Amino acid sequence: MNIAPPVAFQVDIPQDVLTDLQNRLRQSRISSVLTKPSTNLGVSTERLNEIVQHWISFDWRKAETAINAVPAFKAEIDGVDVHFLHLRGQGRSSVPIILTNGWPSCFLELMPLIPLLTQDIDGLSFDVVVPSLPGYGFSGLPEGPGLNITRIAALWAALMKKLGYTRFLAHGSDMGAGVVERLRANHAAQVLGIHMVNVNWFYPRPHDITAEEEAYLQAAHRWQAQEGAYAMLHASKPQTLAAALLDSPAGLAAWIAEKLDAWSDRTEPSGALSLDVICTLLTIYWATGTIGPSMYLYYEAFADAGVMLPPPKQGAPVAVAVFPADILPAPRSWGERWYEVTRWTEMPRGGHFPGFEQPELLASDLRAFVKDLGIHG
Repeated sequence: MNIAPPVAFQVDIPQDVLTDLQNRLRQSRISSVLTKPSTNLGVSTERLNEIVQHWISFDWRKAETAINAVPAFKAEIDGVDVHFLHLRGQGRSSVPIILTNGWPSCFLELMPLIPLLTQDIDGLSFDVVVPSLPGYGFSGLPEGPGLNITRIAALWAALMKKLGYTRFLAHGSDMGAGVVERLRANHAAQVLGIHMVNVNWFYPRPHDITAEEEAYLQAAHRWQAQEGAYAMLHASKPQTLAAALLDSPAGLAAWIAEKLDAWSDRTEPSGALSLDVICTLLTIYWATGTIGPSMYLYYEAFADAGVMLPPPKQGAPVAVAVFPADILPAPRSWGERWYEVTRWTEMPRGGHFPGFEQPELLASDLRAFVKDLGIHG
């Protein structure tokens, strides 16, 4: 696989893009499908108004400065332009780890983990690599079909090799969990272990299913019917929806913020996503025009046999962290059916975006996993 030498990268969104964004936000038309709005029909008009008003006055340059404080690079890998953060650990030697997010998140979610992992605690620190998925944020856009989860895993393996890491750990959530699972399946010689948030529910129904698993799958089917329309739309007609969301920042805010709110642990004020975080994420999507390509990854993922079929049960060690407010927290029996699980942690709080919500808990579990494995930098 061909890979060009990485070059330093700094985020610098043109001012005319930001000015146009503010003008569009000021002209937002926020409506309700009912004269008396219902709270269970999606993002409320009150919540959307709150986000739009905050976004109008949001200080992007302050957020941009914070993003640029972490060393970032771009590298062309097999014809794909990959943006990534890379910071080495403070210890004498460190364990390399690559972190991958899912939708509707981006690399921003994983930034709070970087100082927690790069610091030397009891002789353990990490060299942290955070790439942006193709079609997300500042990575390149897919030029044609085939840039799926399996191929992204191959890009990550090549990137880590180029950075000098012959073996490494991999963590992921949502789409990112699919990437790290494919790293384990297809690039075993490079993978020390994988750490995932939750376990997929859509593997084939077992013939010897337990009562606990049956209840879990029934809940999954109910969720799919009530909440899963977004994924089917992404996986079937992403171009149509992208036309609307790319043209309307208020529409973009509604589509993304609904999921940020619904999938995070709103019972924990300390873990709630702030309006500044939400607006930083939204600005990245808006300025890069990547909402359509990010949704398109569902189209690729659902056609990726490697992702949809059961993973190899044996292989590199697997750790799973389950957060109570996540989408369909899996029971351990379900995880152990598909993997030889080395570590299974049921977290006391947090949801689908633990890097945003509970970075300390997530970083602590990653450190514990390394200790379980007896790995040293």
